Amino acid sequence: MQIHDIKISKSKTKKRIGRGGKRGTYSGRGQKGQKSRAGRKIKPAIMETILRLPKLRGATNKIKNQKPYIIKINDLISKVEMFGFKDNINLISLKQMNLIPSNYKGEVKLIGSSEKILPLTIEKISISQKLKEKIIKAGGKVL
Repeated sequence: MQIHDIKISKSKTKKRIGRGGKRGTYSGRGQKGQKSRAGRKIKPAIMETILRLPKLRGATNKIKNQKPYIIKINDLISKVEMFGFKDNINLISLKQMNLIPSNYKGEVKLIGSSEKILPLTIEKISISQKLKEKIIKAGGKVL
């Protein structure tokens, strides 16, 4: 083959479908629907979620009102008897008794009803009203 034998041809033109001709009226596009129309654009699924997010600086989707960590009084009494706690019951003592995780920094609430109530001194822990009355009757304090 020589240089003068090489034929330079233009690149293939893009086939324009959907305009009648040898392929038929639909020209490989099917009949109706979005895919048969000219200029169709299907959004990716992630775009819809991105568009729904708030466009404010510092906007986060964190829980605004975090629920307190709930401890039942029966669990507390069994741990107090096991560990022999005679001090005030507070967040530090609850972490030592493994009733709450050691890295927990949120609010804690005592709930439940038990026949056996010890005279405990409870500090800086929210407590249900009925349980508060029972602890005070037993000789304990709620600070």
